[in-house]
Amino acid sequence: LTITNDESWIGSECPFLCQYIRNLNPETELKRYFGARAVQGDQRPRQRNRQYHRSTWMTSPKDSWPRFSRPGISMTLLQSKDGIQFFTFEHGRDYQQVQFKFLDAVESMDPNNIVALLQLNPYHIDSLLQLSDVCRIQEDQEMARDLIERAMYSFECAFHPLFSLTSGTSRLDYLRPENRAFYLALYKHMMFLEKRGCPRTALEYCKLILSLDPDSDPLCMLLLIDFLTLRSREYQSLLQLHQDWEEHRNLSQLPNFAFSTALCHFHLSQQEDVDPEESDKERHKADQLLQNALIMFPGVLIPLLDLCTVQPDPTVTSHAFFGPKSQIGQPPALAELTALYVGRTHTLWREAAVMLWLEESVKEVLRRVDAKDPLVEDCQNKRKQRYQSAPRNIHRHVLLSEIKEATSSLPLEVTSQPVMGFDPLPPLDSVMSYTRPERQHVGATNESTLSLFFRSLLPNFNFQVSCTDQAK
Repeated sequence: LTITNDESWIGSECPFLCQYIRNLNPETELKRYFGARAVQGDQRPRQRNRQYHRSTWMTSPKDSWPRFSRPGISMTLLQSKDGIQFFTFEHGRDYQQVQFKFLDAVESMDPNNIVALLQLNPYHIDSLLQLSDVCRIQEDQEMARDLIERAMYSFECAFHPLFSLTSGTSRLDYLRPENRAFYLALYKHMMFLEKRGCPRTALEYCKLILSLDPDSDPLCMLLLIDFLTLRSREYQSLLQLHQDWEEHRNLSQLPNFAFSTALCHFHLSQQEDVDPEESDKERHKADQLLQNALIMFPGVLIPLLDLCTVQPDPTVTSHAFFGPKSQIGQPPALAELTALYVGRTHTLWREAAVMLWLEESVKEVLRRVDAKDPLVEDCQNKRKQRYQSAPRNIHRHVLLSEIKEATSSLPLEVTSQPVMGFDPLPPLDSVMSYTRPERQHVGATNESTLSLFFRSLLPNFNFQVSCTDQAK
């Protein structure tokens, strides 16, 4: 299974990856929903110490933040080629020493050590990311979000003058560890925006992350972008993306695109300002695409209905095509993708009109299966040939998603190794610009409840073993 290909087709002209800078500010979206007066009225008066903060696009510096001094991160332009600029973040010598102390703090398994490090280095990126995860686990969402915004502010203050957030032509290599934290900060910020009810702004950040390395797509934004586009009701945008990228990226091989493009056409057919002829055309296309998606990915249906708390018709559950075998017989990578799609997007299918459309399509699919439609056997062969193993970036995306239906489908080689929030599943061919000095291992002692929370981020965490170790 692959969803990546040659980048030569992604030149400087790639409209989908371009955006307006104002759309990266959630206030733009909130003003559309609630009006400018309501949004501005919620903002506190500026304090005097605000003058110490530099104006930035991605986040608004807060008066409660520590005074900013450059932490030792810079950005360098590596090369320009065919209208594309390749950049990288670099760590100064002092920052490298702080990074080594951070790794020591992580190995201590005590978040208090990271807190102490941040008190001395309030804009150290990885410490901000890791402590944000701890706050989120403790359900302190406001602090978790604030720490991510502080990390993004630190990054933006280090941008190269030619680095562009909106052109879609600035690249950052994920193989370099210094660049990964920027990807992760953007991802976490994007998810906070989506949960705050700003799906359009979250979509812009999703496009930004994808634009940083559209060839490798290290965080697999193509597995998420359809959901955010549907939530933003940008139906034509998703269909245009599918049309432009299908030839080079095989998007139709992904369950999320197979079902989401069908949903787009269905919603377009339901719009009030569409003339009847155009509506019928969109509905016919939606029916065709949904039936094809169900034939290609039959394992989606029953888990989707379960999460929508809908009891399927007995004729569906008793039929071999949609029965238990459709889930059990899925290749490993397909089971992972299916679980991810269902866990993330089931809320989009709960609408009564959508569910009725799904029901009608399922009946038509069963009719086609019983009639020995050649597409059924063709899709069965494709499922056997593809999806045997997922690439590392898909596993990384599933871990970051924290969707339990998907994380439970991860293979043993992923769940049996420690996964740290500041660098989940690092690439096996990382490009290291500096290395950590040898250090004698010091075991963690007197582990606190907070430390157990911290360790529980790891997929292979065993609470009973941890408690036994402490008792020794």
